[in-house]
Amino acid sequence: MKLATLKGPGRDGRLVVVSADLTRAVEVPRIAPTLQAALDDWAAMAPALEQAALRLARDQVDADEVVPLDPAQCGAPLPRAYQFADGSAYLHHVELVRRARGAEMPPSFLHDPLMYQGASDGFLGPTDPIEVADEAFGIDLEAEVAVITDDVPMGIDALSAHRHVVLVMLLNDVSLRRLVPDELAKGFGFFQGKPRSACSPVAVTPAQLGTAWREAKLYRPLLSSINGKELGRPDAGVDMQFDFGQLIAHAARTRPLAAGTIIGSGTISNKDPATGSSCLAEVRTIEQIEQGQPATPFLKFGDRVRIDMLDDAGRSIFGAIDQEVVRYPSPVR
Repeated sequence: MKLATLKGPGRDGRLVVVSADLTRAVEVPRIAPTLQAALDDWAAMAPALEQAALRLARDQVDADEVVPLDPAQCGAPLPRAYQFADGSAYLHHVELVRRARGAEMPPSFLHDPLMYQGASDGFLGPTDPIEVADEAFGIDLEAEVAVITDDVPMGIDALSAHRHVVLVMLLNDVSLRRLVPDELAKGFGFFQGKPRSACSPVAVTPAQLGTAWREAKLYRPLLSSINGKELGRPDAGVDMQFDFGQLIAHAARTRPLAAGTIIGSGTISNKDPATGSSCLAEVRTIEQIEQGQPATPFLKFGDRVRIDMLDDAGRSIFGAIDQEVVRYPSPVR
């Protein structure tokens, strides 16, 4: 099953069931008006939504109820969420970044995930612009996989946590790299360096992913490009130190997680250099290690970022994140 959220009329949009080929959609207000409403009672709502998806696939829906799926009309599947926790599950990325500044990776990183609590009061839709006030902030993309959970009890173990992954999507965890060092130096984590993230137009149930979803990981290359030039295509399931069950269990160690919690994987990164990178910080880090200084610039106004994942037939699974970087206009006083 594939789900999306059309923009308006309120902040949480309208839930739609999407065809497998991402071309058509149908609203389901009699089941759940929004995705959050469906997640709040997922055990009861999921079967009804599955039936709606089946009717759409069999053309058993009234023609006037079906609309073309336009990514520009889509918000994030969850336009706002009760919680967003982003991990850093690819230790190759962590090790590279630390090595560039002469720091070793602590042994604890092998068994204790890194995680920060990100902004969840609003997510960008797949074609919404990345608005930033100043290029000097060091604008970067981070291509990730993310999952959405139902209600997760506190203290759950990693294996049991697998069952609480109800939807999977793609994420662009936008970062402002030059703001991050001063924030981390305060010893209190990210805030200004992590603006709103963007999500793929469609979220997909694990069952829809078939054998690509196993061991609570998604084994498919994640494609990212800037201005049409490929940045990387690392496999999201390869070199993932912590699966999503482990990330969920880590987040739920001392608190329950409300239905609609989003858990990010962190920047996808493979040890094989031929797969490229999923963020500019990693590219610059490799340049620092190999050449003594970075050469690749961060994103500029007018740059276009694209993130996508394809199935074996070359069809987009989630729809693409396709965003332009633009200058944020000064707020009206």
